[in-house]
Amino acid sequence: MPPPMAPQEYIPPDGGWGWAVVAGAFIAIGFSYAFPKAITVYFKEIQMIFNASYSQIAWISSLTLAVMYAGGLGLAFNLQPALTMIGKYFYKKRPIANGIAMAGSPVFLSTFAPLNQYLVNVFGWRGSFFILGGIVLNCCVAGSLMRPLQPTKPSIVKDAQSTASNKYESKEVGDGLQQEKKKKKTIFELINKQLDLSLFKHRGFLIYLSGNVIMFFGFFAPIVFLAPYAKHMGIDDYSAAFLLSILAFVDMFARPSMGLLANSRWIRPKIQYFFSFAVFYNGFCHVMCPLASNYVGLVVYAIFFGFAFGMVSAVLFETLMDLVGAKRFSSAVGLVTIVECGPVLLGPPLAGWLVDVTQDYRYMYLVCGSVVILSSIYLFIANAINYRLLAKERKMAEEKKKASADGAELKDVCGSAPDDDDIEISPQILMANSSERETNI
Repeated sequence: MPPPMAPQEYIPPDGGWGWAVVAGAFIAIGFSYAFPKAITVYFKEIQMIFNASYSQIAWISSLTLAVMYAGGLGLAFNLQPALTMIGKYFYKKRPIANGIAMAGSPVFLSTFAPLNQYLVNVFGWRGSFFILGGIVLNCCVAGSLMRPLQPTKPSIVKDAQSTASNKYESKEVGDGLQQEKKKKKTIFELINKQLDLSLFKHRGFLIYLSGNVIMFFGFFAPIVFLAPYAKHMGIDDYSAAFLLSILAFVDMFARPSMGLLANSRWIRPKIQYFFSFAVFYNGFCHVMCPLASNYVGLVVYAIFFGFAFGMVSAVLFETLMDLVGAKRFSSAVGLVTIVECGPVLLGPPLAGWLVDVTQDYRYMYLVCGSVVILSSIYLFIANAINYRLLAKERKMAEEKKKASADGAELKDVCGSAPDDDDIEISPQILMANSSERETNI
């Protein structure tokens, strides 16, 4: 649960223009996540043209995803702003809005996978990338829908900020610190202004970050190598690409439905447990993948994997916002994606290296599934401890508040009584006041 925060300068409308923002996020997130996965249908052709190994060819998708996660150029300008804007426009309906927006990825992937196979057959991989670049420019339209929210009472906020600023300056002058104010800020202060580095002291944030780092070592490799695995089994190119469409089609319905389920009164208070289960289910699907010996088996795997992938994606960022709160979410998602770019970058090439060594995709799926299951177990145990600690801290805070309230009450009673050394305070009065106060709470 998020810690107590200062009042925000705006109130999330939970609707209105927010649904237009969700539509823009749907397009932006769709291109961001679908593009690196859809280009995997080119891998077999590029591998033959450049005589590349499986680990070398995996760098194409891993570099694209890592740069996007690190907040670099290109697709990074789609992902982070879209996620942040949803958090600003929604609070009560945020899981549903996130689920709808994240559904853009499977919708676009189900279209891109067969389209890319057609384009590479007709125009080659170079011509295909040129056409895809033109298609991705449609993200500019999505970005135009991201209208910033106006403060609810801008004049009051501005006056409060101005008053606080004047007091701060007066204090500096009074303390003789005017020279310090004129000094340039250090690099650390500039970074901390953009990214809230105090989050690294936040227990829930550290649990989320460490669990996700483990998970992402095995999270993307199975989908990156799904089409090449099918082609390696002797399945034709279009059928291999269609596996991605099947996965995306199931994912398309899993994300909004799982977002709706996560928003229910049974799941949302303990949404971290739901996320842990979703990660476990994902890893379990990968461990079962080697049992598929033909195309039908791969179709079954794609169906279950699509549902599991949709479960994780629907609550991936919602769980982070649940931990740190909406106000710190933009900094949190920036820090998380920067750190996660390491395993996102290294995961697929390491999986490709395993295929090069063993000449068998099944071992790669077993290892990736085991890594994801390990992260789910870690997240479940760590979040269980965190929930217990939060409950204990909340109870202590309530007892402290109760004790201070009782002390203030006693002081008021003593202050209103006559100045007589022999006066007695009636226990019935204190008990009545205490009972009334507890009822009001």
